[in-house]
Amino acid sequence: MQLINSATSNASVNAPGQKQTQNPIVQGFKSILSKLLLIKSSVSMLFGDNSLDAVGELTYGLLDTPSYDLMAHHLKQDPANAALIRDRYLPPAHDLDQLLTLPQDSLGYIYAAKLKKMGFDPNLHKGMTAESDAHYVEVRISQTHDIWHIITGFDVSFIDEIGLQAFYLSQFAYPVGTMLVGNSLISMTLREPAQLPQLIEAIDRGLQMGKNAQSLFAQKWEEGWEKPLEQWQAELNIQPIQK
Repeated sequence: MQLINSATSNASVNAPGQKQTQNPIVQGFKSILSKLLLIKSSVSMLFGDNSLDAVGELTYGLLDTPSYDLMAHHLKQDPANAALIRDRYLPPAHDLDQLLTLPQDSLGYIYAAKLKKMGFDPNLHKGMTAESDAHYVEVRISQTHDIWHIITGFDVSFIDEIGLQAFYLSQFAYPVGTMLVGNSLISMTLREPAQLPQLIEAIDRGLQMGKNAQSLFAQKWEEGWEKPLEQWQAELNIQPIQK
């Protein structure tokens, strides 16, 4: 599952420190719209809607809340994270065909083969804005989310997606992650209680794995596509989920 903020992918990435100015009427309208989308998406998810559109609406609703600024502030306590955020590190679009020319045990090859097989677009972040530190973090998470799946071993099933969100939360206070994990527990309690043990196990594994691992946000994956996946995992202290 690709957690991409489709609702905000309508403008180009800005230079570091650049902030768009809007008049109070537009800002007020955006504030109302974001709150409505936050409510709508949260209710939809409680009733089992786990679509990209619902996740996009949730993200849009959260982006300008204090929780996103606090997330960026927390990340910047790590010098490596702070450097990425300061520089707005955002490599060119991932070329899956080029990555498939790399050794078959490399991160790049495994990532490209997986996305090709699933029919996923590796560049759904294109057009999202990075007008603030918090917005940049969301853009970078969107660009690399499927890499995190590969590194951790969590697959794209609903339960494993929530496990990966728990991994995020163990590394930094990701607002979308808190909402997705919380909504999943409520929704499954009401709709599919027999699956609660598997969901709780996935959340626990994600939390423990994220606590033990090095910062994944700080990694410049694109500069090490050719590195074997197992080497990446060893260096980051990741013991991936085995399927």
